[in-house]
Amino acid sequence: MKNVVLVGLMGSGKTTIGRLLARRLLLPFVDSDHEVELRTGVRIPTIFDVEGEAGFRRREALTIAALMEAPGIVLATGGGAVLDAGNRNTMKRNGWVVYLDVPVRQLYERTRNDPNRPLLRVPDPLGRLEELRRQRDPLYREVADFILDGSRYHSSSAVNRILKEWEKQSASST
Repeated sequence: MKNVVLVGLMGSGKTTIGRLLARRLLLPFVDSDHEVELRTGVRIPTIFDVEGEAGFRRREALTIAALMEAPGIVLATGGGAVLDAGNRNTMKRNGWVVYLDVPVRQLYERTRNDPNRPLLRVPDPLGRLEELRRQRDPLYREVADFILDGSRYHSSSAVNRILKEWEKQSASST
């Protein structure tokens, strides 16, 4: 069984949906950001403060490569994981990738009070989210096997929609 990989901007629901999806598929759930923290022993904002975004991205790439070696997990990636071409190749080669596409205004409402979002520690977090979307949306679409309009579904119905598509894709590949 391939890995299921969730991509999308911060606040798109990757962790919430990933946990529910893993339960339904009877697979382990892994959050790459959480794994980076476990492996380094510090929180992501600290990594950003000490090593900058580039240092965090290196650690993230190593973590994703290690996690994707064996099949059979549901992986929620960090929002910027697609920036690295190696990550995109690893995800495509070793997983079935779902892009959770959520409007920027919804993302802002979900993330604006979260102190663990180092990329949003700016004077205009909404503008920053719009900028991140412009930059990353083409990369999410490039790597995605399925795009879910996250503005149309709550968590459980999103999982049902993903499972329906997963079954359809699995049936057509046999």
